[in-house]
Amino acid sequence: MHPRQSIIEIFSTFVQFESDRFHNWATDARLRRSIQSCVSKNPQEQSENFWVLYWYNCISKPELKMFGKQHLTAYLQEACYWASQKTSAGFNSTQYKLSDCFQIAIAKVDKLLKGFNPSQGSTLKNYARATFACTIRETLRQRHEVDICTPWGLLRKISQKRLFESLEAAGLSKDTINLYIIAWDCFKTLYLPSPGSTRQLVRPDAEIWEAITQAYNSQNSQKATPEILETWLLDCAKHTRRHLYPSTNSLNNPKNDDDSSEWLDNLFSGESVLTQLIIQQEEETRFSQQTEIHTLLISAIALLETQSQQMLELWYRQGLTQQQIAKHLEIPQYTVSRRFTKIRETLVKTVASWSKEKMHISLTSDILKEMTAVIEEWLQIYYTQS
Repeated sequence: MHPRQSIIEIFSTFVQFESDRFHNWATDARLRRSIQSCVSKNPQEQSENFWVLYWYNCISKPELKMFGKQHLTAYLQEACYWASQKTSAGFNSTQYKLSDCFQIAIAKVDKLLKGFNPSQGSTLKNYARATFACTIRETLRQRHEVDICTPWGLLRKISQKRLFESLEAAGLSKDTINLYIIAWDCFKTLYLPSPGSTRQLVRPDAEIWEAITQAYNSQNSQKATPEILETWLLDCAKHTRRHLYPSTNSLNNPKNDDDSSEWLDNLFSGESVLTQLIIQQEEETRFSQQTEIHTLLISAIALLETQSQQMLELWYRQGLTQQQIAKHLEIPQYTVSRRFTKIRETLVKTVASWSKEKMHISLTSDILKEMTAVIEEWLQIYYTQS
């Protein structure tokens, strides 16, 4: 992949794949007109970070939200590509290629932008690399379970909370969701597979269907037949798969051919963008905070047990899987998973305590999630570059 050079290219072009390899940069005409208009009105602003923060600020403005998101999606193409390449190589999947991982990650741009906070000291590109990698890893682990399950195996494995989220995302009414969940609960209670057969679970036999139907009808005045309940449960499995394995649409293709020049003409009206950014940023303070957190995390890692430090090296620097780490250290895989959880909790607590003491930040669940993502990003960069 050849890197993009100009500001106009960086904020208006998208990766195109061919045979699962980078092919070229495709230009979105509307975004190109948009960034050209902005640059022509502010030719002195050639800083990549300036335009990142400008478009990020635009997301909070309803009339500019769409352009802000799409320009930043274009900007993050390279970060997404390299995160996808590294992560997909670590999974050695025959089903999910580089382009699949790229689409999985880029489809989560909305969530990424919502979680990004410039005041935390991380650049959007660095934050995105870590977040994209986490998104791909989690989705592939999740899809591995979803894809290999039969509908009945999936319904046995899914939680009620996840099922509710899937049905709600599908746009079903509350009454329909309640009926589906009752049917699912009866199915899960009465259809008990033999040990080890959950994933490839076959359709229940007639006797089981009769028992499920009796259990369901005992809870509802509106009676159902085994055929109706089977249809409902298959719908549950279908909606769950779609929720856990959403289809992705590329932003390379605009939704319509509308010319939004009216918006472009007003992008720089009102207060100077430069003034807004100067007010929002205190670069010296941020740099000092970054340095202090960097030192804090290095010290925290130095205090970990030797085996925990080895695990971090093997995971982040050498790119081994948890199974490979377990084999290398001659310990059970579940121990590796638990140890990583404990390590991350320790590092988050360390940064959280510092933030509360030095920056007087109230530690909400959202802030702790942001800290976790930033620390994950820092670990990848630290072990890759050190």
